[in-house]
This record gives sequence, structure tokens and C-alpha cells, in this order.
Amino acid sequence: MKPESKNANKQGILALARAARLSVAPMMDWTDRHCRYFHRQISRNALLYTEMVTAPAVIHGDRERLLGFDDAEHPVALQLGGSDAKELAEAAQVGADFGYDEINLNCGCPSDRVQSGAFGAVLMKTPDLVAECCAAMIAAQPVEVTVKCRIGVDDQDPQEVLPEFIEKVAAAGVTRITIHARKAWLQGLSPKDNREIPPLDYPLVHAMKAAYPQLHLSINGGIKDLAAAEAELAQGLDGVMVGRAAYHQPMEVLGAADQRIWGQGEARDPFDVAQAMIPYIARHLERGGRLHQITRHMLGLFHGKPGARRFRQILSEGATRDGAGVELFESALSAVRERVN
Repeated sequence: MKPESKNANKQGILALARAARLSVAPMMDWTDRHCRYFHRQISRNALLYTEMVTAPAVIHGDRERLLGFDDAEHPVALQLGGSDAKELAEAAQVGADFGYDEINLNCGCPSDRVQSGAFGAVLMKTPDLVAECCAAMIAAQPVEVTVKCRIGVDDQDPQEVLPEFIEKVAAAGVTRITIHARKAWLQGLSPKDNREIPPLDYPLVHAMKAAYPQLHLSINGGIKDLAAAEAELAQGLDGVMVGRAAYHQPMEVLGAADQRIWGQGEARDPFDVAQAMIPYIARHLERGGRLHQITRHMLGLFHGKPGARRFRQILSEGATRDGAGVELFESALSAVRERVN
């Protein structure tokens, strides 16, 4: 690698580490390209993640459909699922060629489909394999490779397995890890239950940061709002990843994040965010898209404000209908403005 390329790569890694102070988690069926574009209108700085895409799908599937994104989404990370080092390396190269800023390996999803493919949270049982996969992904392309994991699975003792996992992944060249502070139970609990029932162990994640100060460690799981994220950062963690709260109450998590986390700009107004989405919606419709493909991600925009229920109702009932267009979205906005004024 040329000296100037090495310097550019270093600067890119530093910029990503800064963006990762607050990130929106990868969520299946939710964090698609339209959701990410919407979130980017709320925060210019937060790191955004794709849904998990399996390495075989990247290699053999419709890449534009699976991986395409708008340049406005940067900084944006591609999360891959898999356990075959060669496949993951090839998929990582494809992701880098598409222009993603980061390639993330999923070692935390507990769904049955993921388990049957021997990846996701089940990889917590095979840290050597994870290290092998990470090393192959790093060698295959220039984009930073990161890992998202659990504190353990099933009957594992997190106090023992998490340090070993971190050490082996770090030895492979990974310097940034996001830790979901819950165990995953691979049998007996649904993916939804695995997000709620196993107890959170924030102190363990903080202990990992103390033990590995050279690593960039983010915490995930149970973060409800921006104040909670700030509290975790204040205790020394490098980053906070927020999932469902960022999706259902995006303004409460992202609305003032640029100002409070990065010291930039002012808190965003939801009406300004809505107006910023209108040209994007129009372009999507012109290409043959459907209104609900975008607005389904926006139902929480006015959460807690007068008119929010009517806004959701208009979009939920009308956006799936044939011919639904920008006018319906503007009508939903007008319903909120009438209540506010």
C-alpha cells in the first residue's frame, strides 16, 4: 500500500471511530436503504448499519438490490453473516467495491435461520473460527473490519468466554467491537425474547473496556434514549449502538445527537426532517417504488407529539394503496401541523 493510501485509510478509521460514538444497530427487515436515508436526515454523524446480509447472498444474489445505497447515507457499514472465511473475504471485497465505509461480522444474531447456517451468535462458541474469518476479510480488502457479538451464549460463563473472544478477534486485526450486553439462548427463546429476557450486564462490558483500553468498544442492548447513550459514554465506553429505540422514537435518540454527541449544529425539527424526505420519496415513486416502502420507517417521527397518532394512521392505512403518492404524505404532515398550531 502506498504511503498516501495508508494515511487515507488511517484517517478513514479515525473518522469511523468518531462516528461510532453513536450508531444505529443493524435490524433485519428494518434498517434497509430507505430507513437509513431517513435516519441520515436526522443525524449527519451517526454511524448507520445495513441489515445483515449473508456472504453467499452477496456473492450469488442481486447485489444492487441487496447492497445498493444512496451516497447521502455515509458513514454506512455493511453487516455480513457467515462462517466460511473464503466466502466472507469475497463478500467483504464486494462490499468495499460498493463503497461501504465498514464491514461488520455478525456474531450476535440468535435466530434459528442463522443457527442452521452456523453463523451469528453461535460463533461465540468458536472464537478461533471468528478470528480466521476476520483475518481473511481484513486481508481481502482495504475497508475496516469490525465485529458485533454477545457476551456469551447458552451455558457459557461470560466472564470467561468474552475476554477470550475479544483477545482472539483483536489478535486477528480487529480494533473495534460492539458488544450486545446480553447472553443469547440458542434454544428455548425467540429472537424477540433474546432481546429482552436475558439480563443486561453493562458492568461486564465496562470491565472489558478497562481490560482492553486499546480497543474501541461499543455497548448495545437496552439503550432507550440519547441521555442513556450519553451516560454510557461518560463512563468511558467508546461508543453506543441503539436499536429499536432509534427506530420507534428516532427523534428522541437521533434528533439532538449531532449537537450533544459531536458538538455540531442544533437539534433537528421533525417537520424539517419530513420536508427533507419529500424529494427522496418523489424520486422513489418515479422509479416505480411504493410509498409505504419509505413511510413505514417514518411512523415514529412525531412520537409523543400532538397529532402523532393521526400521522401514523394516515400513512399506515393509505401508503400501501395503489397510487399513493407524495400528496398522502403531505396530508399526514398537515394533520400534525393542525394539532401543533
